[in-house]
Amino acid sequence: MSEKRPPRPAARPPVPGAAGVQLVSSEVLLPAGRPLHIEHRGEIYTLRRTRSGKLILTK
Repeated sequence: MSEKRPPRPAARPPVPGAAGVQLVSSEVLLPAGRPLHIEHRGEIYTLRRTRSGKLILTK
């Protein structure tokens, strides 16, 4: 006899229109509140989290 298992819930609901798009948590990018420096086309940008939890990207 085979037992029926309940369906496993998805880890996260799919993001509309995001097929093939990578999702990264801000907690991974900004551990312990440290800023992240991003190089794009020879320019350096800084991504940081504010005290209120918002994200700010500056050049």
